[in-house]
Amino acid sequence: MSNNKSAPVETKIVMADPTALGVFGLSMVTLVAGSQKMGWTSGVSSIIPWAVFLGSIAQIWASSIDFKKNNYFGATVLGAYGLFWAAVALHWFFSLGMLPEGVKVDPKHLAFGCIGYTIFSLFIMIASFETNKVFAAILVLINVLLPSLALSIYGINEPLFKQLAAWSELGISALGFYATGAIFLNNFFGRVVLPLGKPFGFIRKGA
Repeated sequence: MSNNKSAPVETKIVMADPTALGVFGLSMVTLVAGSQKMGWTSGVSSIIPWAVFLGSIAQIWASSIDFKKNNYFGATVLGAYGLFWAAVALHWFFSLGMLPEGVKVDPKHLAFGCIGYTIFSLFIMIASFETNKVFAAILVLINVLLPSLALSIYGINEPLFKQLAAWSELGISALGFYATGAIFLNNFFGRVVLPLGKPFGFIRKGA
């Protein structure tokens, strides 16, 4: 008797690299938020959609794909900063008076959040030195932005730290746009069109 049972067919879903989209989301939201800190635009209400869709959803979605692709660095970084922008957007929403009457928002909660993310970002910055130089520069600026935001919220030399936060945010945006273009073009053409810079090699990875 012949065996007519066919062997099971394994289907593998191949997913593209989501990093360009995630970094683009970061670039856009820091550009829009930085414009407000520089005084080129006013208020935070119109920044909320950019924080929700570009800063949060785009990065969290890219993070979920990176988890499936076993990209530990990308998944952790994009997911963490995507959640940061979701929390910031909600904080701004509440600060605009969207809570019940009499309920006030303490801006220092956001300052403590920035401090917590500064601690997290220091670890990420160390790892970023072994990815590429553009990502490393972005993380250095993030570690300038977050404590500057916290100090300005606390009212400690607010003019200075607000300007420092604004310029670092615009720097993150500029580097992020370059990284987005480099990742997109390099993946599309299958070769290095725009270099991101080799890792510094300060810390050797294990086998």
